Amino acid sequence: MSLTPADVAAIERATLDAVPPESLEVHGAWLLGLDPGTVGRAHSAVPLSHDAADVDDPSSVERIEARYAREGLRPVFRLPVLPAFDGVAQALARRGYASRKPTCTFTGTVKAMAALAPRADVEVLRQPDDGWRAVFLGDGFDPADGASRVEILARARHAVFACVRVNGVTVAAGMGSYSQGWASIHGMRTLASHRGKGMAGRILVALAREAEARGISRAFLQVEAGNPAQALYRRAGFEWAWDYTYWS
Repeated sequence: MSLTPADVAAIERATLDAVPPESLEVHGAWLLGLDPGTVGRAHSAVPLSHDAADVDDPSSVERIEARYAREGLRPVFRLPVLPAFDGVAQALARRGYASRKPTCTFTGTVKAMAALAPRADVEVLRQPDDGWRAVFLGDGFDPADGASRVEILARARHAVFACVRVNGVTVAAGMGSYSQGWASIHGMRTLASHRGKGMAGRILVALAREAEARGISRAFLQVEAGNPAQALYRRAGFEWAWDYTYWS
């Protein structure tokens, strides 16, 4: 999928609509998420542009650091792995930052997502209930990180929360956010005891149908490099767009 500069900015804004920090500010070509939680996207600074002319300002790193310091927060930069950011990356490295947690941004169409499975059999909620929340605290997940993620995802204003239940127990969950002209997929979790049964695919289909009902045709998601879930997302029609890492 070909992306315009406006698409890039919309994706980054939509990301922070879906994982809203306690405070969000715009500083030049950067969005600053100010939040004490564990969700990296919510507590980092991210550029709205992939154009070197917009982001290659030597003083931007110092200004962003100062803003985080005033909030008592550690500065974190979510930096695309693109030539336009080589200068920023070098400046961060000189200041003692290190790059970690490589993550892929994928884009796709809602139509392809919806075609992944013939049926969904998924419950779609307007707010997360106790069962949806419990998936993030289940076996195989860090409970502190899970609690922080649930708190942040629950703040989203244009979202639905999908889940699969088996005998009254919620065993898989995901969230779709619909803003800035995009559907975005977040919080995909399946309990270890129910993986490999197609539940994540069913959730994707349900979230795609919610997007169709809103007249949204394009979707994106972010997934850590090496995560085996990438195979599912590719089957759902998603294609790689760009990588990013966190500098801290």
